[in-house]
Amino acid sequence: MRRNLRLIHLLIKYKFSRMMAFRVSFFGAFLSDGALFLIQLLTFEAVYSQVDSIGGWSRGHMILFVGTFSMINALNMLIYFFGIVDLPGKIRRGDLDQYLTKPMNPLLRLTFENVNPGSFPLVILSVLILCYGLSVAGIRVSLGLILGYASLVLLMTLLWYDLELILRTIPFLVISADGIMRLEEQMLQFSFKVPGVLYKGIMRLLFYFILPYGIMSTVPTQFITRSLEAGSLWAAVATVLFFTWFALWFWRFGLRKYQSASS
Repeated sequence: MRRNLRLIHLLIKYKFSRMMAFRVSFFGAFLSDGALFLIQLLTFEAVYSQVDSIGGWSRGHMILFVGTFSMINALNMLIYFFGIVDLPGKIRRGDLDQYLTKPMNPLLRLTFENVNPGSFPLVILSVLILCYGLSVAGIRVSLGLILGYASLVLLMTLLWYDLELILRTIPFLVISADGIMRLEEQMLQFSFKVPGVLYKGIMRLLFYFILPYGIMSTVPTQFITRSLEAGSLWAAVATVLFFTWFALWFWRFGLRKYQSASS
């Protein structure tokens, strides 16, 4: 464990040194994603200027929903997205050989080799959105509420990682997964616009348990607004644990099917 932590530290240190050589790219993710979330926030502001609530959620709830999604996305971009986003390309080109022949765990290296400090300002922006949402919703915060909310945000960030890894492991088994990547993009855009409290019946089953994009921002928002039921909380935790187990199992299964460039 100590050895892996030391290697992760070296990967992050090397990434910092490379990014400082290209300072313009340092803030690229912040500018693009920051603009996206600000536009979404203005969209919800326009909607709630005409109605009082949607699905029982007030304007403050929706601002917290946007801020939560922004925070999870920021952590995703900051920590692991740029490390595993090109996994299908590495599989197709045979570049994965370089990871399998090194002493470090290949998944660990893929996950942390391209941390993106340029996304950190998006974390700050997300905090500001959340503070604004708490003010609008009139929610009094406590240390327990903040710690519980932060734990759920980290848990949902792990869930996003699991889903990204599962989809990018599929190319071990098929020639092309471009359609699956497009599906992921559409699921994220839909879940960003529609809170999970609006899902009913088959839609709830699909977006809560089969493709659980719907719980990523919804569950932490329900928690911080004190509207999350205990059953829903434990169901969300169980969903994350299952998908983490499955993602790791599917990764190992895919590696056994990998046809390296040297074979």
